[in-house]
Amino acid sequence: MSKIDSEIVNSRVKEVWLKRKRSKKFSYQSYLIIKRLLDIIVSLTGLILTLPLILIVAITIKVETPGPIIFKQSRLGLAGEEFTIYKFRSMIENAEEKTGPVWAQKDDPRITKVGHFIRKKRIDEIPQFVNVLKGEMSLVGPRPEREIFIKKFSDEHPSFKNRLLIKPGITGLAQVTGGYELTPRQKTRLDLLYIHNQGLILDIKILLKTVLVVILEKGVR
Repeated sequence: MSKIDSEIVNSRVKEVWLKRKRSKKFSYQSYLIIKRLLDIIVSLTGLILTLPLILIVAITIKVETPGPIIFKQSRLGLAGEEFTIYKFRSMIENAEEKTGPVWAQKDDPRITKVGHFIRKKRIDEIPQFVNVLKGEMSLVGPRPEREIFIKKFSDEHPSFKNRLLIKPGITGLAQVTGGYELTPRQKTRLDLLYIHNQGLILDIKILLKTVLVVILEKGVR
């Protein structure tokens, strides 16, 4: 369990969210069950259908630059629980050796040629279907961040840590709304908007919009 947990979640937002949750307890629990089933079905189907692509990407990553095929990193999930996120490696090995922990930028020189392509097409996120199957993530939700960034942005914008109220997602409202230009404050507002209004219809809309974002090669990384 990380030091950052549900106890540090902003009280006002937490109260509003809990009040909504209790007032619609049955419908909310039903939604969570349906959402979990959707997570499992889509993730399993996604892994099976993309297996040929997974093999091709794995080979190209290994051939282009030295280093592991799968990038693993510690992130914080629901209530600040720490877990290991999986991605196809899109940067050079030991990318933060000189810079330290930094957010990826649009034209980040650490990103490889293969990395640029798989990021544009969101192919680098495919391994996160495993995180979803393990119950650490959902298809839709705020993107999981590292503890160091959550602490940093929470100091600047206290409501940033409210994103820990629900499971993180592979895609989310912030990811289909803006691009690299979105600030942490703007992302937080979009994530909180999703938390307060989450439901099956909104999830489906976000998933469909994600497909459009991938085709148009827009959105947040």
